[in-house]
Amino acid sequence: MSDLYEFSATTLDGKQLDLSKYRGKVVLVVNTASKCGLTPQYAGIEALHRKFSGRGLEVLGFPCNQFAGQEPGDAQEIGAFCQKNYGVSFQMFDKIDVNGDAAHPLYKWLTRAAPGLLGTESIKWNFTKFLIDRDGKVVKRFAPQTAPTDLEGDIEALL
Repeated sequence: MSDLYEFSATTLDGKQLDLSKYRGKVVLVVNTASKCGLTPQYAGIEALHRKFSGRGLEVLGFPCNQFAGQEPGDAQEIGAFCQKNYGVSFQMFDKIDVNGDAAHPLYKWLTRAAPGLLGTESIKWNFTKFLIDRDGKVVKRFAPQTAPTDLEGDIEALL
């Protein structure tokens, strides 16, 4: 796989979504969790989405339960939590694995394209972020603790 547009994923409502839908957009991909110390980042990620979506930014959230069981809910519970607590309006997907043999193919590609610290391909924690340009190529990987507001300059540069 060579770009974002070659993948598809299942949305929270159980529909298969071809990521070629985002062709020509700048995309931020984030693995999320509802019961994590970083969960309040949903607010900042939603703020990025609202601020830049009119200019071509799309945010894709992928819940994951691989880190201390911090995303235990099913798709309906995850969607309700995100909407009620953070007013999430960006595209959320069904829960996936981001590490290991069962990792979603999108995440296998993302981690190969943008390794983390010391070249590691694994995701270390919830809220690791990947920024993808309008050509569907990974531009940058951001650590879980990187605040969403700290991404604004990189997003602006791609828009």
